[in-house]
Amino acid sequence: MHAQRPQSAKRQPALRLISTKGLSQSEWLKVRQTGIGASDAAAAVGLNPYQSQLELWMIKTGREDQLPAVDPEDDSSPMYWGHVLEPIVATHYTKRTGNKVRRVNAVLQHPDTDKAWMLANLDYSVVGATDVQVLECKTAGEFGARLWRNGVPEYVECQVQHQLAVTGKAAADVCVLLCGQEIQVHRIERDDALIARLIQLERQFWDYVETDTPPPVDGSDSAGAALRYLYPQDDGETVDFTDDPHLCNVFDQLVTARSKLRALQKHESLLKQTLQQAMNKATRARFVRGSVSWKRSKDSKTLDTDALKRDLPELMGEYQVTRAGSRRFLVRPTD
Repeated sequence: MHAQRPQSAKRQPALRLISTKGLSQSEWLKVRQTGIGASDAAAAVGLNPYQSQLELWMIKTGREDQLPAVDPEDDSSPMYWGHVLEPIVATHYTKRTGNKVRRVNAVLQHPDTDKAWMLANLDYSVVGATDVQVLECKTAGEFGARLWRNGVPEYVECQVQHQLAVTGKAAADVCVLLCGQEIQVHRIERDDALIARLIQLERQFWDYVETDTPPPVDGSDSAGAALRYLYPQDDGETVDFTDDPHLCNVFDQLVTARSKLRALQKHESLLKQTLQQAMNKATRARFVRGSVSWKRSKDSKTLDTDALKRDLPELMGEYQVTRAGSRRFLVRPTD
């Protein structure tokens, strides 16, 4: 993405929609349902690698109770550590750049009435600097750090450009802590052409929300999960798509894709087995362009449920739990 020089025309500042001081988690989520926040921007336009448009639509239309609950105190979650480490990242940003920052304890709203659905909750504002006004703090573990190899990931740039659109500011710094030990600072300048396109795509998504129309799926794991939670039960009825040429074509493509996938999986197994056979008892093998390992995992203990059921059936019954069923998608071509 190429940044443009900020225009000299003075822009209106953002409106302070509501103070976040003393705001409960549930109250904050209700406010976020009234519009598209900066952290929603990439998902709203289909560029978030972690969240689909369909999942975001479920949240914005009040269907989040159908999704798995997110525990903000779950210390195995990247979101938890991002929140905990945010002030530390901000402190090191000041140490690295000399720029002072302060928290913005408010949900901000775009000043234009036709864009009132555009919201932003900034991490920090930069104080006293003439060349930058916003600070966005990020953390990334081993997997997430890969997305930063070539600079700011696209989904983060969408978030920051949304912030600049709402606030009218000219530039933001993104300070990221990679793998808990490397701080990087990236400057993002306002790109008015990109913002115009972003607003156009976000408006399309907000139309889905306002009309309660599910957006199209995108093939992501997030969209697949959203479909399972959105339609967990089937009604036993059969729908006839034989007069729908588009869906009939989609079915034909699915059958073809699955056939190709099976052939590729068989070929992958052949290649893997060929290397395993050549390795024999070796733990690792090196090649010109990489390496493989073939190690035995440690022995583990597991519960012999068959023996328990046979010898202590009454005890087995006391600790049984019901596992919710799920819908299976089976493809049956006629040819």
